[in-house]
Amino acid sequence: MTDELNDESIEGWLKGRKGWKRSGKVLTKNFDFQSFRDAIVFVNRVASLADEMDHHPDIDIRYTTVGLSLTTHSAGGITEKDLKLAERVDFATSAR
Repeated sequence: MTDELNDESIEGWLKGRKGWKRSGKVLTKNFDFQSFRDAIVFVNRVASLADEMDHHPDIDIRYTTVGLSLTTHSAGGITEKDLKLAERVDFATSAR
């Protein structure tokens, strides 16, 4: 099991990341697209990354806006798995 990260580690990571925010024990970021189709393509890309890592985000689709929420339920908060998935999403989507 992955251990929950301390506040200092999370806050330090957030300083270097565009758009990611912390909401309690969850990392969140919204991604905006020009069309619904583009939003769905993004969701499919995230699904592939999540399956590769065996770590799955909560995904909220609102027309052209996609919200991701990352937390490790088994650890009760944010872990390295969440940070790594967030980094992979940013890399795969040109750091939107």
